[in-house]
Amino acid sequence: MAVGKGGEGRVFFPWERRGGLRSLFGRARARQVLLLGAAVALFFVLRARERRAAEVRATRAEIGDASRAIAAWRADHDHTCPASLADLVTAGYLHHVPRDAWGRPLRVTCPGRKDPQGFDVSSDGPDGEPGGTDRVE
Repeated sequence: MAVGKGGEGRVFFPWERRGGLRSLFGRARARQVLLLGAAVALFFVLRARERRAAEVRATRAEIGDASRAIAAWRADHDHTCPASLADLVTAGYLHHVPRDAWGRPLRVTCPGRKDPQGFDVSSDGPDGEPGGTDRVE
């Protein structure tokens, strides 16, 4: 109990106390702030990871479309590969030149590394380095 100016006693409830900045940064509050900071950091990490996964999925879908178009071209042209992806658009096999999620055109290798009788379609990945470790096939 605290004594006021007039000598009368006054009871303080816990929510009436004013501890200044020290109470703002007390142990219990510090734990809450750290927990909130960790939750926000985790959210951003998971968001970046999901965004990267979505970009890879979109690129793989474009690779699938380009592969089907090249297979159709090869069936119609005695198993020869098109000179470029733009030839597929000109001939009507595709509506647009396929690009990866990072805005770069896909790479076509004919004959392919995996199948010497076929072809490979790949993307350079987020870093844009040809044959890099993050390429998408």
